Amino acid sequence: MNVLTVYYSLYGHVSALAQAAAEGVAEIPGAVATLRRVPETLPPDVIEKMGAADIQKSLSVVPVCTLDELEAADAILFGTPTRFGNMCGQMRQFLDATGGLWAKGALVGKPAGVFCSTATQHGGQETTLVSFIYTLLHHGMVVVGLPYSFSGQTRVDEITGGSPYGATTIAGPDGSRRPSENELAAARFQGRHLAAIAAKLMA
Repeated sequence: MNVLTVYYSLYGHVSALAQAAAEGVAEIPGAVATLRRVPETLPPDVIEKMGAADIQKSLSVVPVCTLDELEAADAILFGTPTRFGNMCGQMRQFLDATGGLWAKGALVGKPAGVFCSTATQHGGQETTLVSFIYTLLHHGMVVVGLPYSFSGQTRVDEITGGSPYGATTIAGPDGSRRPSENELAAARFQGRHLAAIAAKLMA
């Protein structure tokens, strides 16, 4: 069973969640976690000016996703940073190229979920996840969120991401905050939960 995690990460926060989600997927017997990036749309000089060139170089070891890989996957997790309360442009452009898959119903019935990163606590985590889910529903996918059986979601003793719509992290205004252990645990839980549901659907 192939559980595909497709993401865009500029400074590494979403990539860290993706890695954690893959760890969760691997906990389900028979599940194989595959990590893929969406294509970059920013020119190299802009990435350099944004101070992300070195990080992007390190993240480039993960292959770019193809549409065929979406069709072949048994379940899919999508990860994106937030841009003004919505998914980033790189992810939107990738999804806008899936019209052919939509036309033939290639993703209908596949379990899918979303996770994201924002700069601040109230920077649009839930709006990003919910608006992303619209695309999954148009493809006929089975949406899998982050249930409250993940107890870390109810923590109030620390600042933390996480919502019933999916795992999240808070990067901080300057991007210096890395995903906390609780946020990584949420991503692992969501990956494991998605893979478990996929396994049941395939049984």
